[in-house]
Amino acid sequence: MHIENDFSRGSVVKNIMNLALPMILAQLVNVLYSIVDRIYIARMPGDSFLALTGIGICLPIISMVMAFANLFGVGGAPLCSIERGRQNIDEAEKIMGNAFVMLVFSGTILTIIGLLIKKPVLYLFGASEQTYPYANEYITIYLLGSVFVMISLGMNPFINSQGFGRIGMMTVVLGALANIILDPIFIFRLKMGVRGAAIATVISQALSACWVLRFLTGQKAILKLKKESFHLQLKRVKRIIALGTSGFVMSFTNSIVQVISNTTLQLYGGDLYIGIMTVINSVREFITMPVSGLTNGAQPVIGYNYGARKYDRVKRSIIFTAVASISYNTVSWLLIQFFPEFFIRIFNKDLMVIETGIPMMRIYYAFFFMMAMQFTGQTTFIALGKARHAVFFSTFRKVILVTPLVILLPRLFGLGSKGVFLAEAISQFVGASACFITMIFTVRKEIQKELNKELSTS
Repeated sequence: MHIENDFSRGSVVKNIMNLALPMILAQLVNVLYSIVDRIYIARMPGDSFLALTGIGICLPIISMVMAFANLFGVGGAPLCSIERGRQNIDEAEKIMGNAFVMLVFSGTILTIIGLLIKKPVLYLFGASEQTYPYANEYITIYLLGSVFVMISLGMNPFINSQGFGRIGMMTVVLGALANIILDPIFIFRLKMGVRGAAIATVISQALSACWVLRFLTGQKAILKLKKESFHLQLKRVKRIIALGTSGFVMSFTNSIVQVISNTTLQLYGGDLYIGIMTVINSVREFITMPVSGLTNGAQPVIGYNYGARKYDRVKRSIIFTAVASISYNTVSWLLIQFFPEFFIRIFNKDLMVIETGIPMMRIYYAFFFMMAMQFTGQTTFIALGKARHAVFFSTFRKVILVTPLVILLPRLFGLGSKGVFLAEAISQFVGASACFITMIFTVRKEIQKELNKELSTS
C-alpha cells in the first residue's frame, strides 16, 4: 500500500489523474450536494424565487463554516503529504489528530454563536422582511449540523492526501446521493419546504462524517486517526493554522464579499438582484468543479515530491495542472458567454429574472477563463508549504480588489447594480495574473535554493 501511493514513482500525469478523476467526480457530486437544495427550492409552489433568495442570504454563513473546515483540513492535509514524503508517519498522524480536535471544537463554537446572533446577522447580510423567514428556517437547522459539516469537509482531505482518491470521492457521493433522495421527500412529500431542504442537508453531512471517521480509524488507512494523536501541541497547531489560513481566507473573504455584494445589491436593485447573484454563484460552483478537483488531485503529488526532493517532478506536476486547468476554464467561459440563458433557466424560468440576469452573468464572467491561473497558483503555494504567499493572494483578490470595487463601482458612472458584477470580473483579471506570475518565480527560486543546499552538503 505504501508503494502504491508513492507519488515519486511512475508518470506524474497518471499520479495526478488517479487522484484528480475521483476528486472531479466527487466535486461534481459535491456541487449537486450544495446546489440541489436551490434547484428544488426554485420549483416550490408559491414564492419560490423569494425562498431561493433567502437561501442566497445564508450562503455567507455557510461559507464561514466552510472557512473553518478549510483552516484545519486544508491546513493539515498538505503537511501530512510532506511528512509522509519524508517517511515521518508518526508526525503525520499527530497532525491529523490535532486537526480533528480543532474541527470538532470550532464546529461546536460556531453552532452556539451562530444560533445566538442569527437574526441581526441575516438582516445585516441583506435579508428583507420577505426573505428573512426563509433564510431563518434554513440557517437554524444548518447550524445545528455544523459539527458534521466540519468533520466531513475538514477530514476528507486527509483521505485524499494519502492517495485514496476513490475513498475520498465516496465521502462526497454518499452525502450527495442521500441529499438528492431526501430533498424531494422533505420539501415536497412532507411539505416542509425550506426547512426540509436544511434537514436533508444535515442528515447527508452526518452520513458523510461517519464514512470519513470509519475509514480513518480502520485498517486500510496509511495514516490512522488515533486518540493518542488528539493531544494538542501549540507548535503543530500553529503549522496547521499557518498553512490552512489560505483556504480559510479564501472562504472567509468570499463570505465577506457575498455580504457586501448582497447589501449593495439590496440598496441598488432589491431582492431581484440578490436572487440573480445567487443563481450566478450557483452556476460558478458547478463550472469550477473540474478545476477544483484537478488542483486538489495535484496538491498531494506536488507536496509529496517536494518533500521527497524530486524537483523535476514538481515542475512537471505544476505545468500539467496549469495547462489542463486553463484549457477547461476557457471552454467554460465561452459556453457561458454564448449560452447564459441556459444556465439561468436551471434555477429560474421567470422572464424578468432571465432578461435581467443575462447581461449580469456576461459581465461577472468576463475574465473567468483566467481563474484557472489563480487556482493553480494557490494550489502550488499550499502544496509547497508557502503559507504566506497563499494567504496574501487569497486576501489580495477578495479583500484588496473585490471589496472596494463592490462599494465604489455602483456609485460611479451610473453603474448601480451592474458595478457589483463588474467588480468580480476586474478582480479575476488582476488577481489571477498576479498570483500565477508570482508562483512561477517563487517555485524557481525555492527549487534552486533546495538544490544549492544539496550541493553544499554533498
